[in-house]
Amino acid sequence: MADTIKLSRRNFIIGTGAAGLTIGILASCAPGSDPSDTDADAPPMADADPLPEVNAWVHIKPDDTVTIRIARSEMGQGTLTGLAQLVAEELECDWEKVTTEYPTPGENLARDRVWKDFSTGGSRGIRGSHDYVREGGAAARMMLIQAAATRWDVPVDECSVTKGVITHGPSGDTLTYGAVAEDAGKLTPPTEITLKDPSEWTIAGQPKQRLDTIDKTTGAQKYGSDIQMDGMLNAAIKQPPKRGATLASFDESAIADMPGVKKVVEIDGQFPGVAVVADYWWQAKTALDALPIEWASGEGSDFSSSAFDTELDAALDADEAFVGNQVGDVEPAFENAAQVIEARYNAPLQNHACMEPMNATAVWTEEKCEVWCPTQNGEAALAAAAEAAELPIGQCDVYKLLLGGGFGRRGMSDYVTQVVKIAKQMPGTPIKLLWTREEDMEHGFYHPITKAKCQGALDADGNLTGLKIRLSGQSILSGLMPQALRNGMDAYVFQGLLPMGQSVGAEDQTLKYTFPNLLVDHAMRNPPVRPGFWRGVNANQNAIYLECFMDELAHAAGRDPLEFRLAHTQDSPELAAVLQAVADKSGWGNDDGLSRGLCAFYSFGSYTAACAEVTVSDDGDLKIHRIVAATDPGHAVNPQQIDAQVSGSFVYGLSAALYEEITFEDGEVQQKNFNTYPSMRIAAMPEVETIVMPSGGFWGGVGEPTIAVAAPAVLNAIYAATGKRIRQLPLKDQSLRDA
Repeated sequence: MADTIKLSRRNFIIGTGAAGLTIGILASCAPGSDPSDTDADAPPMADADPLPEVNAWVHIKPDDTVTIRIARSEMGQGTLTGLAQLVAEELECDWEKVTTEYPTPGENLARDRVWKDFSTGGSRGIRGSHDYVREGGAAARMMLIQAAATRWDVPVDECSVTKGVITHGPSGDTLTYGAVAEDAGKLTPPTEITLKDPSEWTIAGQPKQRLDTIDKTTGAQKYGSDIQMDGMLNAAIKQPPKRGATLASFDESAIADMPGVKKVVEIDGQFPGVAVVADYWWQAKTALDALPIEWASGEGSDFSSSAFDTELDAALDADEAFVGNQVGDVEPAFENAAQVIEARYNAPLQNHACMEPMNATAVWTEEKCEVWCPTQNGEAALAAAAEAAELPIGQCDVYKLLLGGGFGRRGMSDYVTQVVKIAKQMPGTPIKLLWTREEDMEHGFYHPITKAKCQGALDADGNLTGLKIRLSGQSILSGLMPQALRNGMDAYVFQGLLPMGQSVGAEDQTLKYTFPNLLVDHAMRNPPVRPGFWRGVNANQNAIYLECFMDELAHAAGRDPLEFRLAHTQDSPELAAVLQAVADKSGWGNDDGLSRGLCAFYSFGSYTAACAEVTVSDDGDLKIHRIVAATDPGHAVNPQQIDAQVSGSFVYGLSAALYEEITFEDGEVQQKNFNTYPSMRIAAMPEVETIVMPSGGFWGGVGEPTIAVAAPAVLNAIYAATGKRIRQLPLKDQSLRDA
């Protein structure tokens, strides 16, 4: 056991493929845990060894090690470290002794959802739970001090704590947290809790190294695809290649004698397919490739992107549309305009393309069902597991693992449903399902496809007197959560363009520019392609539509793009501040041979801006030299993580702008792997300079807002360099040579 845990990631992969090494990885493979503490032969639900608990958030061992339990998922964004900093700040423990651990969604339900929301998306990891996790840390601190005071028989207010050491002032006596944790856990939690003002933070607000850095940099980190269990079998799956297709038949006898094959399983229901279960995954995949399968066509099996493109164009001029934002009356503004500007843009379907393909491991018996999986929504995964298992939810549980990329894709639980249905056919046997890259690419929940027609009315002095933005295209809510539509309208389509004062849930996506007359509406057109919440969601394309068109309007008006934007920020000093910050840092207006493009946008509760610096050669080759990016998230819990998140956002945002597009022909995805769906390479990635400028008073997101400003900043810089407007993405299909 100890030897196998010490294997490098590379040797682990080689060894697993060659000889099927067994490594017991149970629920405790969350960051900060010690895998050697686990017992590969022990059923995790029955034999879990609870740590000494002060409250749900804080567990302290006698050796003063503090384990902070966090419900949100870690997928590279640093949420576990950031939330742990907030808890540790209020707890006033020794940060060097902090580790983190996931509770399970089953525990959460059993304890009346004490950890509240397990969903990790929408950049809500910290901003959506900072209040109650801080209260958890503060409550634990108060209980620990009370326990020490009781032991000493002294007033609580004579005691203080520093780095987990409680001191009685008058006597000088000390006790560590570990010494009183068990007593503290027996106390009644306080009802009145005062949280620290951020100005008093010493752990939060600091650029602390992430708690999972060492494991990730040494290859010791375990992901869902790494999991091994005694007696485990492996499953590979094929799903209908065309939209709407169903399974007609397969000939199991054709692969019955192939090495390692144990069973062929038909998966019915919402996420259908055929799976082969074998000793090793490569055996399962090889046999699956040899399995004769017949698919029956269904609705959408003839879907093509080119035909739908025509439908989207028509919707830009349709009579009927949902109104998302309306200010004043735009029509008189256009009737009296000295100049009317119009432009049309598009944003394609895109895949999440996680580095780690979808996977999950499950054990099913008539009494219980357990699932180990990388998921962004543990409670949704638990619900999916219980439904597929056909067991009461109290007899099921999900053990969350670190995600090898999420970006919104792992908020869906299709792969959990599938693995449980496979495991249900082989009771008592651990089954690990691992998709191929091709299955992952062909069966995503894609970023929605939309187009926009933007129209602006300028008066004789170059002032914008009216703005119309017509969106056409796909609705995520219509495809995934139709119950969330508002009289048929998808409010999320208007992310970043919504009016101030929107109802709860959309206030973090409002338009921060002020226009005298405005109309934003949406003609919904849904293709037979399942949509999903792709990192940044609809703010991405809406920022392109708004910010590229603002650039067009500024040039049409003969005004500087920075000055033109600032003229519309009178009601949002925060937006003006980030915009001015990137302009100052980048040297906006300098004549140094670089061409610059600006963008500013508000989404997920944060103000962001970017300035891209580019050159375009005579042959049309684009080089992005530098991105200067400013973010105001209100509070900065870990500035180093924000810096990393912003840089990562540009990798994702520029990949989308330059390369990524999913297209369909005859109902089938045409991009099968990274060779036809490329992402940003290191050599092409520009320098990113980050300005973190928290202004306080609110909690904004970090992981997604900056993605939205990546593409428009570059597109506006390309115009500055070439005089050519790029309105259709991705850029790889566009020529800059004729500019």
